Amino acid sequence: MLREKPVAIRDVKGPDVTAKRPTAGSARSNRLDEHVDDIVSSIGPKVRQLRHSQRLSLQQLAVKADVSAAAIHKIERSDMVPTVTTLLKIATALERPMSYFVEDSATDEPVAFTPAGERPQVFTPHAGLRLDGVSGPYSPFRSAAAVATVEPGADSGSKLLVHPGEEFVFVLDGSICFQIAGKTYRLDSGDALHFIGDQPHHWANEDKLPAHAVWVALRDT
Repeated sequence: MLREKPVAIRDVKGPDVTAKRPTAGSARSNRLDEHVDDIVSSIGPKVRQLRHSQRLSLQQLAVKADVSAAAIHKIERSDMVPTVTTLLKIATALERPMSYFVEDSATDEPVAFTPAGERPQVFTPHAGLRLDGVSGPYSPFRSAAAVATVEPGADSGSKLLVHPGEEFVFVLDGSICFQIAGKTYRLDSGDALHFIGDQPHHWANEDKLPAHAVWVALRDT
């Protein structure tokens, strides 16, 4: 009696369909790859948002981080994945832990608690101005707030400021003078000022004592 020759599935049904059926392990691997890709692709936008919130130009961040402006630009555009060393330098310059850039933002709670003794110092190029942060990061939020200490004689410089978004200032004590679109506003204790940032503006402490204020910046959405 002749034995029948076993027939492979592919001989009967065409290509082996079982070979295309993903295993549980491969499905988990695909999900992991997608998760990693999502985290990596979020690094650039987080760097850009933090840089904008701290009002740093590419060149200013490059100097603080000791990383070329061209490299930072590529990272922000997700054209380049930073090395651990480069990311550590940028994180340090932006005063954030490395975990901020690689954590899964989808699981972040939209709540930020800042204890009084743990306010991070926010970078500012203006001499005589100290900003102690009291808000969360720009992601997932759209605003940044700080307690500002403005020393006597400190000002925003000889060039008028113009930028997207809004600003809100509430003076706690002392006084700060603002010039907005050619009009002068003197803010004393308890006074508040809210304005659109695309109007040319300037601020100064013209008194002999420091001024303290809550300063809020709302980015342009």
